[in-house]
Amino acid sequence: MSMLLSPSLLFIVVLLLGPLVLLGRYSLNHFEPGQFMVQGFTAENYGRFFSDPFYRGVLFRTIWIAVLSTIICLVLGILPAYFIARVQSAKWKSLLLIMVILPLFMGNAVRVAGWMVLLADRGLINAFMQAVGLTQEPVQMLYTGTAVLVGIISVNLPFMIITLQSVIEGIDRPLEEAGLNLGANHFQMFRRVLLPLMMPGVITGTVLCFILAMNAYATPLLIGGPKFQMMAPAVYEQITRSSNWPFGAALAFVLMASTLFLTVFSSWAMGRKSPAPAKAHA
Repeated sequence: MSMLLSPSLLFIVVLLLGPLVLLGRYSLNHFEPGQFMVQGFTAENYGRFFSDPFYRGVLFRTIWIAVLSTIICLVLGILPAYFIARVQSAKWKSLLLIMVILPLFMGNAVRVAGWMVLLADRGLINAFMQAVGLTQEPVQMLYTGTAVLVGIISVNLPFMIITLQSVIEGIDRPLEEAGLNLGANHFQMFRRVLLPLMMPGVITGTVLCFILAMNAYATPLLIGGPKFQMMAPAVYEQITRSSNWPFGAALAFVLMASTLFLTVFSSWAMGRKSPAPAKAHA
């Protein structure tokens, strides 16, 4: 069996690790304008990143947006996921799931374009506020951190809802009823019974949303504009516009390493600190 799987496993390893190895080698080269890059073995690109306050700020901003958007997605996703999971009618459940999944049928760029129409100075939201007399002048909403946060949440929220719904659906309803019958209120039942049982979904959903937010490209590029920099657009700018492949590769590895470290740490922390299910007493 292992011999039969060897070609496919080798093919996958080459596809996954090959580009990473090549990118890692590029990050250790030296960049000379007009020469693309000079073969070498230097850490100057990483030194430039960590010594430059601008790029350190871009990394911290990316982490902050990713953490905040993930927390908001978790808070906003629990109730819809619970409601969908507890719907008795298969027809209504399918309809609700389709409504959640439907935005995923469109590409990120299309959804971001819709937010640009809504948030622009002459967009629908500003037009409505001026029409009802809430403001006299357009409010700057586009090309701000808040706009980027809203756009990333709108992209990632369906993933959180779907992940939580699939886990909650596997939790027996009598366990919740038993907690309520034993004197717990709804919040206590959620904290002591439901939350520990749905922790696998919470961890999976937060990890997925965090990774997507850390590597977001279209949303910060189009909604954030040139003044609101995040890591993925910065990598693209260095490689395509500046043709600085060594520094762009170093940025990509810093982004990948940061995402991997924070993902593993958060998964470990949530698994370690998750509340234990309440024990039944005879």
